Amino acid sequence: MAEYFKMPMLGQTMEEGTILQWFKKEGDTVKKGEPLLEITTDKANIEVESPMDGVLRKILHSVDATVPIQTPIAIIGDVSESIDALLTGEQASNITAPSSVTTNKTSTVISSMNESPASATMAISPRAQRKAREAGIDIAAVGIVGSGPQGRIIERDIVAFLSQPATASQVRISPLAAKMAEESQVNIAELATTTGGRRIMSADIRQAAVQTPQIQPAPVSVTPGLTVASVIPYKGMKRIGGETVAKSRSTAPHVTVSMEVDMTEASIFLEKIRPDVQRKFNTKLTYTDLLIMCVAKTLGRHPLCNASLNDKEILVYEEKNIGVAVALEDGLIVPVIKNADRKTLGQISVELKELANRCRTGKQTTEDLSDGTFTITNLGAFGVEEFDPIIVPPQSCILGVCKIQKKPVVIDDQVTIRPMMNLCLSFDHRVLDGVPAAKFLQSLKETLEYPVRLLI
Repeated sequence: MAEYFKMPMLGQTMEEGTILQWFKKEGDTVKKGEPLLEITTDKANIEVESPMDGVLRKILHSVDATVPIQTPIAIIGDVSESIDALLTGEQASNITAPSSVTTNKTSTVISSMNESPASATMAISPRAQRKAREAGIDIAAVGIVGSGPQGRIIERDIVAFLSQPATASQVRISPLAAKMAEESQVNIAELATTTGGRRIMSADIRQAAVQTPQIQPAPVSVTPGLTVASVIPYKGMKRIGGETVAKSRSTAPHVTVSMEVDMTEASIFLEKIRPDVQRKFNTKLTYTDLLIMCVAKTLGRHPLCNASLNDKEILVYEEKNIGVAVALEDGLIVPVIKNADRKTLGQISVELKELANRCRTGKQTTEDLSDGTFTITNLGAFGVEEFDPIIVPPQSCILGVCKIQKKPVVIDDQVTIRPMMNLCLSFDHRVLDGVPAAKFLQSLKETLEYPVRLLI
C-alpha cells in the first residue's frame, strides 16, 4: 500500500528541514535502509534512508525546499497501485507514516511532534485528534476537558478551545521559532494572542516578521572593474555554520586567554603506551586523544568551564561531553565524545576516529553531534601558533590547540630545547571570569606536563 514519506524529526530541536538532494528520482526502486535523500537541519547535513521497500512514486518537495517535520515529502508504494487519493490529500488523515526512519544505519523512532506520552493514553476521538494535530495542540499539556461519553474528548472540544483567548500558561513555542523571534524582534506574547493556544511555529514567526518594520541592509555591490571568478552558494552546512558563529560572537562576550605547555612528558607518555593501545584497540593514539581525556578529567575540578547560560540561569553539567571540531570541504562539524571522563584513552581514540570518519563521509547522525558541553579545535597540524576560537553555543568554553614546536626554554636556570605548545581558551564572560578560566588552563597544563596524574 502506498504511503507518505514525511519529513523526519532528526533531533529534539528540529522543527523543519531543507532538502539538499534526492538520491533517487521518481520511478526508481528503493530498498529499506538505502539512502533516499539528504536533509540539512539546524545542526548538520544528514542522509536519510528509506524506511521500506518499494518505488519512489512521487516527490512532493524538490531540492532546496524547506519543509516542517511530519509533512509529506514523497510517496512510496508499488508501481501498479493508484496514488491519486494521496496526491489530492483526500486520505491524508488515514495514511500513517512509517513508524521509524533509519538514518545512516541507526534506527531512530520518530514520534508525532504534538503527541506526548500522556496524550497517547487519553480518550479522544480520531476527528478530535486530527483537529488537534492540525492546530499544533498538545492535548495533554493544555488540559482540554472532554464533553463526550465518559469524558472523551471530541472535535467540538478542540474547536471550543481554539475559540478561547490564549492564556500565558498556554503559550508554547518551538525552539527554532523562539530563535527566529529573537532575531527578527517579534513579540511572542502579542503573537500568542492570535494563535488560538496552539504551539507557535517558525511559519508564524515568518508571517509576523513580514508585518514588523525591518531595517533593510544596504545592497551589496561589486566594485567596478572586478571580475567574479566563481560564486559559492551560501546554504546548507556553510550557512548553518556561518549563522551559528555569527550569533555566538555577537551574543556571548568572548575573552581568550593562552598558556604555553611543555609537551615533553606527554610525548614520552604517548610513545610508551601507543604499542599497547595499538594491540588492544587497533588504533594509533594521537595528541588529540590525550587532550580529550585531560580536558574531561580537568573539567571535574572547574565546573564553570562545563556549563552554559540559559536565559537567567547558569546550567552546570554533570556529563563531560567533549566536542571535537572536524573540518569538511563545505564547513565545520563538531561530533561529540560522550562521558569522555569515564573512558580509556583507547576507547576515546577509537570513538573519535569513527565519529570523524562518519562526518567526512556524510554518515553522521544527530546523536553524533548532540549534547556537547565543551569543545576542542586543533589547528596544530596546519602550523598555527595562536588563534582566537569561537565558542560553540550554548557552551561556555572552547579550547584552541596549536602546533608543537621546539623552543629554547629556561629550566633550573639552564637553557634547553623543549617541545612547546600553546593552548588558547575562549570563554563566555557572562558565565565565568578570567581567574577561573586561567585556573582551568593551569590545571590542564599541569596534567599535560605530568600525564601520570591521569592514573591518580
